[in-house]
Parts: sequence; C-alpha cells; structure tokens
Amino acid sequence: MSYRIGKSFTFDAAHCLPSLPPEHKCSRLHGHTYTVEVVLSAAKLASPGFVTDFGELRPLRNYLDATLDHRHLNKVIDVEPTSENLARHIAEWFREHVEPTIPASLEMVRVHESPTSWAEYQVPRS
Repeated sequence: MSYRIGKSFTFDAAHCLPSLPPEHKCSRLHGHTYTVEVVLSAAKLASPGFVTDFGELRPLRNYLDATLDHRHLNKVIDVEPTSENLARHIAEWFREHVEPTIPASLEMVRVHESPTSWAEYQVPRS
C-alpha cells in the first residue's frame, strides 16, 4: 500500500486481570484512560485525495463510546481485557463493521493503557 493515515480515540474504563497472581497489582480492579490508534492504508486515493475521510471513522468512535467507555471491560468482552486482547477485539469489530464501507484497509490497532505503555495488533492479510 502506498498511502497511510492514522486516527486516535480515547475512552476510560476499568478492568482486572484475574488470571494473574493475587499479589499482582493488575489482578485488582483498576482503571485506565485508553488511547486507541488505528492505521489505515490504500494503494490509491479516493476523491478528493483521501485514504478515507476521517469522518467515515465515526462508527468506531460511536462503538467505543457506547460499548467500552466507562465500563468494566471484563463484563464487555469475552476474553481477559489485556491491551493486546482489546487491540484485537477492536480490530475485528472495525473490520466487520467499518472496513466494508470505506475505501481503505485497516493495518493495525494500537491500544495505550498509559502514556508510556501500549500493545499493537497487526491485521493479517491473506
């Protein structure tokens, strides 16, 4: 792909990682201000010269607000809500609900749980 764009979104949520030992701080309920970054690509630009219009990413913003924001993530997604699992969950949702409606392909989703820590899921291409 020749062109790439990125867009960031934030949401606040709580989670715990119960498979960790009880003495691990992340085994206890705690919260983060998450930042989600998506990177999209296209081999050619759509009119008037976009990979995709950023406005066409609004469904992702709406999904994050309605489903993840100010939620207990353990009760929302069906896997342990690590940043890695959240990145994959968001990528799969995006590919099903947004990607078919836009002229671009999702390359990756990065989830920051703090300003200095992140996990990334790169979308496999066949």
